[in-house]
Amino acid sequence: MSEVPRVPLLIGGKLVQSKTTQWRDVINPATQEVVAQVPFATREELDLAVANAQEAFQTWRNAGQGQRMRVMLKFQQLLRENTTKLAEMITREHGKTLPDAEGEVGRGLEVVEHACSMVSLQLGEYAENAASGIDVYTLIQPLGVCAGITAFNFPVMLPCFMFPIAVACGNTFVLKPSEQDPTASLYLAELALEAGLPPGVLNVVHGGPDIANGLCEHPDIKAVSFIGSTRVGTEIYERASKAGKRCQSMMGAKNHCVILPDADPEVALNQLVGAAFGAAGQRCMATSVAVLVGEARNWLPDFVERAKKLKVNAGTDRQADLGPLVSPNARKRVESLIQQGVDEGAKLLLDGRGVKVEGYADGNFVGPTIFDGVTQSMTIYQEEVFGPVLCVVGVDTLEDAVAFINRNPNGNGVALFTQDGGAARYFQN
Repeated sequence: MSEVPRVPLLIGGKLVQSKTTQWRDVINPATQEVVAQVPFATREELDLAVANAQEAFQTWRNAGQGQRMRVMLKFQQLLRENTTKLAEMITREHGKTLPDAEGEVGRGLEVVEHACSMVSLQLGEYAENAASGIDVYTLIQPLGVCAGITAFNFPVMLPCFMFPIAVACGNTFVLKPSEQDPTASLYLAELALEAGLPPGVLNVVHGGPDIANGLCEHPDIKAVSFIGSTRVGTEIYERASKAGKRCQSMMGAKNHCVILPDADPEVALNQLVGAAFGAAGQRCMATSVAVLVGEARNWLPDFVERAKKLKVNAGTDRQADLGPLVSPNARKRVESLIQQGVDEGAKLLLDGRGVKVEGYADGNFVGPTIFDGVTQSMTIYQEEVFGPVLCVVGVDTLEDAVAFINRNPNGNGVALFTQDGGAARYFQN
């Protein structure tokens, strides 16, 4: 174990080894090889990171908008140049395919590009004579130290959703990436420092619930952003709000796709295959429920055949359609939910359990799985599976489909396939 690299913290512009006694193995999900060890930082290290961010804020908040913009311009250049390296880190620790990982970096890059326009985005407003003899103006000012707590499924994109905008606005930032795949997140932060962020503006601490709770409760942190499960996100929101912080907590989802019989079946089914099974279903925006309207149900056998042809392999295989789940526990949970679906009466049309991948006997693989006849009372419908499992529901009309979806308490995104503009407008409304 002495040869396994230990992931450092990033505090005050320097990579430092944690003094903690708690370390967690970072596992390659295709091989179960230990590729790194990540620290569960101490409270003293968290306090030090926040103190550095608080000190850096005193000067960074007054940095010229042009200066901050130029840092973002350089950062987006470094992201482009290091896409391959970042994607390899993602695949090694998360398991998603290399093309998917490269696409993730691209999605994060789009946010950095948006941050490059911060000069115009931070313009205030002025209203002369809002009342007689009274002028009103608004200023957009940074808050202070902000914090981000990100999920494992997008170790580059999710941090990019948070700190580039925050620091471009003049805030400073403390990031806690997922302990399951932290290396890409840390390297992303290193690139931001290389782009010109002053020491202390961006800090990275690793850990579990204790660090997350510490960020929510620390008196010098003004805002917290979270992406992850509903259970954890609810607690994050409650803790941060109770401590008087601004908090955005983005949590679980159950995304539906409605297919009308007038849709182009080739387009609809191909898109559904990718949306349901890409990244092994480990996406907040994965389509986990297909609502087939009327005669569109006749396309289900065709869809099952398309899913059967998907290639499951390690993420380093560029021809693979989906890689392994992130951990053995994730695989066990998904397989358990599949069995619950069977036990509760859903019809299992395609079973992804027991997939064997040559050369990767220990991988956390689950293949595409399709259930038909799913009802709203079933566990596989009520819970976010976060695996390559699609629930299929049949209804008679578009109105029935809309009513069915709106009864679900969760929702990140919803899609409709049709060639009828009137149906699309009804659906949108």
